[in-house]
Amino acid sequence: MGQDAFMDPFSNTVGVFQCKIYLLLLAGACSGLKVAVPSHTIHGIRGQALYLPVHYGFHTPASDIQIIWLFERPHTMPKYLLGSVNKSVVPDLEYQHKFTMMPPNASLLINPLQFTDEGNYIVKVNIQGNGTLSASQKIQVTVDDPVTKPVVQTQPSSGAVEYVGNMTLTCIVEGGTRLIYQWLKNGRPVHTTSTNSFSPQNNTLHIAPVTKEDIGNYSCLVKNPVSKMESDITMPIIYYGPYGLRVNSDKGLKVGEVFTVDIGEAILFDCSADSYPPNTYSWIRRTDNTTYVIKHGPHLEVASEKVAQKTTDYVCCAYNNVTGRQDETHFTVIITSVGLEKLAQKGKSLSPLASITGISLFLIISMCLLLLWKKYQPYKIIRQKLESRPKMEYRKARTFSGHEDALDDFGIYEFVAFPDASGVPRPCPSSKLKTPDESAEVLHRWCQVLWMEVRNQQQPPKEEMRART
Repeated sequence: MGQDAFMDPFSNTVGVFQCKIYLLLLAGACSGLKVAVPSHTIHGIRGQALYLPVHYGFHTPASDIQIIWLFERPHTMPKYLLGSVNKSVVPDLEYQHKFTMMPPNASLLINPLQFTDEGNYIVKVNIQGNGTLSASQKIQVTVDDPVTKPVVQTQPSSGAVEYVGNMTLTCIVEGGTRLIYQWLKNGRPVHTTSTNSFSPQNNTLHIAPVTKEDIGNYSCLVKNPVSKMESDITMPIIYYGPYGLRVNSDKGLKVGEVFTVDIGEAILFDCSADSYPPNTYSWIRRTDNTTYVIKHGPHLEVASEKVAQKTTDYVCCAYNNVTGRQDETHFTVIITSVGLEKLAQKGKSLSPLASITGISLFLIISMCLLLLWKKYQPYKIIRQKLESRPKMEYRKARTFSGHEDALDDFGIYEFVAFPDASGVPRPCPSSKLKTPDESAEVLHRWCQVLWMEVRNQQQPPKEEMRART
């Protein structure tokens, strides 16, 4: 390889070149000839074939087309691989079974690709016509092994307690070169924070201390220029809680921490909190300044007919036996004789506005009836009738006590009004009645006058009775 190869008898058509091979690198692109490559960097997989595509074009008549491929590594002189004039290929005997070219196509095939093939590949095209046109391009080739599937190991495998323990995730890959590691949580990249840190190669994630927010699906993504692989999802075990302790019921009306239950109704309470592992629950009843545990477990059933007091205080306690933390919540159960819950649901309860409206209507109706009664009292009606009659309809009043002769008072009485012989009615004793007492007195006197008139007409005078006797 070198000048000896260049002076091979088969290369007599290229004898115009009298300089060393490395001077080919100094040849620039001339007008009328262009050499192009799709990419100046191509990544290859060890053990597989790699194709280096090259395209060239010119617009002048050409008698000869020469293509030369050179290879160089950093800090070394370029080596001749193979060349061609028109359709005749002249390879370097050292690489004749490794590199292939099909002129006038200038592309190069490398098969198989090894780590020693990594470097810069230079292609030079010369066109012989009226003159010599020359152009070249350089392609960088990298060689890698593909990445195998990574595996994530978690330490400690038994888990860590929130705010107390630390956790380390390590990504292990058996095969691959030039590896790049990336950690994902729930499909998104994990970044450095006050609790998250990475190793220099980024293949280890350290969390110190762990918190509930660190719970999630972790995976390790490993890639290199020729492949990438992601590990299976792993979920670190983190013990936390209890958080958000609360009590709910299947029946009754809940207002704040107070439950209202009807007499004879059984209610089921449920105590729950966010925790891992699940909490241990205890129910405590407070009665007469004393407390005692009535049940263990997340559920409690209270039968209202079995509760002695109408108001009872309860406490639900939650305990995490791994984290050592506990929490409790207080609530009150009120036993009522009216189904407040049903009334609230059916809208039968009276609101304060409805009560005020009903009372107001009652007062207004009462005032109206009182005013009507005062306006239309009986004595006023009688007085109005008496005042409306003419004064001449009344006879002249006589004053009788009504008891001059008690024997004469016995008999059957009949109220009859007789007009005067002159046709002029007697005037009323009083032209105006001022009070109810005066009206009653007038009526009494008027009745006495009528009684006397009847007696005088039905009974004969006393003198005739004496003469008869």
